[in-house]
Amino acid sequence: MTYIMRSSFIVFFVSTLFLQGALGSFICEELPTNVCGFAIATSAKRCLLENSSGNDGKVEYQCKTSEVVVANMREHIETDECVDACGVDRNSVGISSDALLDSQFTSKLCSIACYHHCANIIDLYFNLAAGEGVYLPDLCNKQRTNPHRAMAELSSNGGPIEGAADAPAPSPVSI
Repeated sequence: MTYIMRSSFIVFFVSTLFLQGALGSFICEELPTNVCGFAIATSAKRCLLENSSGNDGKVEYQCKTSEVVVANMREHIETDECVDACGVDRNSVGISSDALLDSQFTSKLCSIACYHHCANIIDLYFNLAAGEGVYLPDLCNKQRTNPHRAMAELSSNGGPIEGAADAPAPSPVSI
């Protein structure tokens, strides 16, 4: 009788694990498009928003699983607070390191509200910056102390836009 109870318990336990995995899966393709951007699936792969032309010629958006794996994070939908604090657009299609050359964007990304509270977004841009040969913590330190120099150094360190250091800073809009 003990053997039957033990076997039943093992079958029940394994079934529970299987059922939890089946029901608790976080799959990018099943996410609504308005929360797709900056989400991470159960597989630890990033979700991305893609667009295509429908049969009627209208642009259709779909959430897809990318091949980019995030270390130590899974089943995550980025909060609206982080999206706002970091200055990112959840509804944008694709992502580029070009955003790092925009001092207003970099200022938001490097803000305490983003940098210290939005690990998912920081991880993504840390890797984008590294792909350009830039160490994001150094860029953020320079951004906080001398934003124009940070942008000049970013572009001279192999940033995606050549000559950005020579471009004049945008002038404030006066009304």
